[in-house]
Amino acid sequence: MSDVSVPLLLSLKVAGWATFFSTMLGVSIAYGLSRWRSAWCDALDAVLTLPLVLPPTVIGYYLLVLLGRRGWLGSFLADWGIVLVFTWQGAVIAATVVAFPMVLKAARAAFQGVDPALENGAQVLGVSASGTFFRVTLPLALPGILAGVFLAFARALGEFGATLMIAGSIPGKTQTLSIAIYEAVQAGNDGVANILVIVTSFTCIAVLWIAGRLAPDRSRTMSQRTALR
Repeated sequence: MSDVSVPLLLSLKVAGWATFFSTMLGVSIAYGLSRWRSAWCDALDAVLTLPLVLPPTVIGYYLLVLLGRRGWLGSFLADWGIVLVFTWQGAVIAATVVAFPMVLKAARAAFQGVDPALENGAQVLGVSASGTFFRVTLPLALPGILAGVFLAFARALGEFGATLMIAGSIPGKTQTLSIAIYEAVQAGNDGVANILVIVTSFTCIAVLWIAGRLAPDRSRTMSQRTALR
């Protein structure tokens, strides 16, 4: 049982922290992009979305160059006694990088889907800019954002390539579910591999089902806009 529970709990911890950081960064940047009117907006969005299309090994290499002992950031952190390579914190960083675009794309679409007339109406009634965001914009965009958050969690939970390169495969420390499956197959331990695959599959199915339930109904949104007009 420990062959399953240890990587499962580690994967949930890594995916949970990665989802938290992805949500904080993704929602903030998505809101800025949704309100930024510039020719550079789409270019920045494309750069931030690169982890969706780059091979995980490329992302892992970039992270090693950045955070390795000889990397410009890694060497600086090493002077303070902070080492991220081959640690579960490094796995969190890798999972955050690959999961971040999920939140970014979903949150930006959700913010752009909010009717500006509702925001303007709140400001006309004397609501502050921050009050408008927290009382009007964010609640209306929340279903779409949450869908992206759950997709980010599923992506972080299944991360393999970048995590393996930056965190390695240390049992009980950095060996997440996906890496444990790989190691079990390589060792010919099909029984453990089958159990890990089933646990991962059912977990991801549950997360994706929740994300699908939270995704905004476009037809219903359009009908509501029509009714408001």
